[in-house]
Amino acid sequence: MMNSKMEDGFVTTQDGVKIYYKDWGPKEAQPIVFHHGWPLSADDWDGQMLFFLGQGYRVIAHDRRGHGRSTQTHTGNDMDHYAADVAALAEFLDLKKAIHVGHSTGGGEVAAYLGRQGTSRAAKAVLIGAVPPIMLKTAANPGGLPLEVFDGFRAALAANRAQFYMEVPSGPFYGFNRPGAKVSQGIIDNWWRQGMMGGTKAHYDCIKAFSETDFTEDLKKIDIPVFVMHGDDDQIVPIADAALLSVKLVQKGTLKVYPGFPHGMCTTHADVINADLLAFFKA
Repeated sequence: MMNSKMEDGFVTTQDGVKIYYKDWGPKEAQPIVFHHGWPLSADDWDGQMLFFLGQGYRVIAHDRRGHGRSTQTHTGNDMDHYAADVAALAEFLDLKKAIHVGHSTGGGEVAAYLGRQGTSRAAKAVLIGAVPPIMLKTAANPGGLPLEVFDGFRAALAANRAQFYMEVPSGPFYGFNRPGAKVSQGIIDNWWRQGMMGGTKAHYDCIKAFSETDFTEDLKKIDIPVFVMHGDDDQIVPIADAALLSVKLVQKGTLKVYPGFPHGMCTTHADVINADLLAFFKA
């Protein structure tokens, strides 16, 4: 019988940042590493962590630097550091054949980690409502969002972060602004709680990291199977300039589009997402 353990702790990176992580389940089981979106924490994966723990997997989720319970960094809030932090965690926990699941900014982190640190410790990857290849509108990416959108995020965060972090989940993140939406105050409050745990400077800097980083070359280097999942009513990361492009760049990509699903579909439609994740993991 396998030893099952539920624990959490910290790993210290080369530049002295403490990264908080949860590590639940049998150490001998295949590990799933969950990468959260901006400006959230490992807690955003609670629904997936419990489900896959029950399926016999080892489940791991960390708070990105400057987010959640990790060090409130004022420097190093960029994809190179995020990728290196994941590598430090994978080495510290000695992960083998890990499945990396990233939502939104976390999907960018997964692409950066696998593209820049390699796939030797990984078996599969999943990008859910993820930011790659690049969100920002540029000459090379005419379908992207203009810089003014992200400047607006920064201005709102700097002016009144607490209010901004109430408006995002109350509206576009979960599609709660759509007619007939079933609004959950608990989901809104939990998003706000996670956001307010993190550091303002790190969150401010991360907007640039998730919007301006070009993951094109990272995606091309990923040589393991990648499942790209995206809702076609994603108001945060529009599907046309994200999933529909990313799946063409990875070497072994599979795309599934979810009609009417919002950006935060892992929470609003956890039963559907978890079932599809499980099928991909077992394939």
